[in-house]
Amino acid sequence: MSSNNNQLNVPQAKEAMERFKMECANEVGVNLKQGYNGDLTSREAGSVGGQMVKKMIESYENSMK
Repeated sequence: MSSNNNQLNVPQAKEAMERFKMECANEVGVNLKQGYNGDLTSREAGSVGGQMVKKMIESYENSMK
């Protein structure tokens, strides 16, 4: 049995984070659907997460200028 410990620090951001995740998945060519995506390979899931982190770091660096 698995449990999801991924909780947002700002629960009101859930919808925006879902849109961001879908946008990043689209950019790396991973077909996400609403709801359960447990059929993704580790490589696909990792590429989405990696793209999200890359974009967040890029955004932070741009805000420092």
